[in-house]
Amino acid sequence: MLKLRKKDNQRSEKTEASEKPDLLDLFHQEECRFIQFAYGIVGQREIAEEMVQEMFSRLHEHWDEVDRPRPWAYKALRNLCISCLRDRKSKGNLEKEYGELATRANEEPDQELIRLETNGMVRLFISELTEKDQELINLKYTEVVSYAEIAKRTGLSISNVGYRLHHIVRGLSDSLRRAGLTGNR
Repeated sequence: MLKLRKKDNQRSEKTEASEKPDLLDLFHQEECRFIQFAYGIVGQREIAEEMVQEMFSRLHEHWDEVDRPRPWAYKALRNLCISCLRDRKSKGNLEKEYGELATRANEEPDQELIRLETNGMVRLFISELTEKDQELINLKYTEVVSYAEIAKRTGLSISNVGYRLHHIVRGLSDSLRRAGLTGNR
């Protein structure tokens, strides 16, 4: 796999931390998250794994052109999953391939695609946040931890936790609105 050279040994720690990861490291660090993300869209683990494999293949092909591989990967994976759903649906195999997901999609296909696309976009936008902001989102909405516990774990004040989460969620909401994905659709 490709490994980036450091251009200057006197870089700050912040710059080194934001340096592009090695493709193999990205695979080992993110594979499970990518599969979960794809599974949330397609609803079947085997197909999610295929989509992740295809995404990594495409990322490898375009590695030199990609500056921020994680966001690129989430966006590519989302597009692959949505294309897969549309292809399966157009071939008439959606219900056989996706079971319960297909039944819901057949009842209200536009609403289901919007839900899946919104879910994928939220995950994409979260992947573009700083690690600290991702940690806050994870603690609050995945682990369902109180502000006091988040403050204790992160070293932030309780009011700062609330302030940051408010602005992070507001930013995510604005990003979804700009992407054309609003709650009324």
